[in-house]
Amino acid sequence: MERSNRIEIESTVKALADSLVAASLVIATAESCTGGGIAQAITSLAGSSRWFGSGFVTYSNEAKQSMLGVPAGLFEPNAPGAVSDEAVRAMATGAIRRSGADLAVAVSGIAGPEGGSAAKPVGTVWIAWQFGSDIRVRRFLFSGDREAIRHSTILEALSGLLAYFPVQN
Repeated sequence: MERSNRIEIESTVKALADSLVAASLVIATAESCTGGGIAQAITSLAGSSRWFGSGFVTYSNEAKQSMLGVPAGLFEPNAPGAVSDEAVRAMATGAIRRSGADLAVAVSGIAGPEGGSAAKPVGTVWIAWQFGSDIRVRRFLFSGDREAIRHSTILEALSGLLAYFPVQN
């Protein structure tokens, strides 16, 4: 990862840490296409155990079901599939339920270079953020190679968590 990209992620993690510690909240991650990259970025910061509880890497559909309780029906033919609003919502909710965290972020997407389709091209990523009953979901279409797509996903996932906290002056 480029130095500027790493610094951008590190500064976002630091801001998130400050907000979570001040609010005495704990987060969890549920990751597919990032393969644990969000949790890795978080735990690179010393002291992250005060605000980070669990990270679920659920790359396969089976792992999403067994570890997070994602309904099997989402993976049936003609169903939304793993890269969908419905899947990341279920992943975020499952991460909170299984970990006891206050907030969660869930990501699922197609980082490439293969695996895309006309309906879901490479770079399609769904992210869900959940805090209590408030759940926010957004679809992204990132560009670049696999590393660039994963970096963009990690940064957006962290930024979305930070968005739950108003800027303090």
